[in-house]
Amino acid sequence: MLRRPIIQVLRQFIRHESDSTTSLILERSLNRIQLLGRVGQDPVMRQVEGKNPVTIFSLATNEMWRSGESEMFQAGDITQKTTWHRISVFRPGLRDVAYQYVKKGARIYVEGKIDYGEYTDKNNVRRQATTIIAGNELY
Repeated sequence: MLRRPIIQVLRQFIRHESDSTTSLILERSLNRIQLLGRVGQDPVMRQVEGKNPVTIFSLATNEMWRSGESEMFQAGDITQKTTWHRISVFRPGLRDVAYQYVKKGARIYVEGKIDYGEYTDKNNVRRQATTIIAGNELY
């Protein structure tokens, strides 16, 4: 009878100990996005004081679905939604290639991560911005 309570206490101690040690270990996470679409504007290169330059352009992606219950294709059955994405390229080699060769209307593939941030506009109003930060892939 004495063994059972000691084992339970040890299990609780080990469980508690393992919970506290896992909080010190950094967990891996994933923030990855893949986009295939058309460039909406020619890239612009900007440089903020004391920071590296960045190439920025917009990319349109389309989502299409069939509305209604009809299995056969008919005019008016397809609905399309266009989503615009702001793409920022910080990597020096990729940034320069994007600025020089990406043009409005080009179809490109972008791989990167999504970033949410805030900025203050010209009227001192705080705004939220969602940006795709291009990583290694830009085709």
